[in-house]
Amino acid sequence: MASNLMILPAVDKSKIRLVRIPPDYRQQEVFRHVTGLIAQVEEQNPDCTWDDVMGTLEDHGFEAVEFQLGPSLD
Repeated sequence: MASNLMILPAVDKSKIRLVRIPPDYRQQEVFRHVTGLIAQVEEQNPDCTWDDVMGTLEDHGFEAVEFQLGPSLD
């Protein structure tokens, strides 16, 4: 069975993240849900780190996926 993945973009290419979406989330809802969770973490702690955000995402069934970003095409 294939996994659904979501890229969490960032201006700094080294901070781009990839997460595995839990199977019980519908594609149409997952973006809104993830951005809401991230906003909640940032509201509670304006100095939050990626670990804080990922901890909340993991609490909701998301998993971090290791990846290697290839060279820029521009």
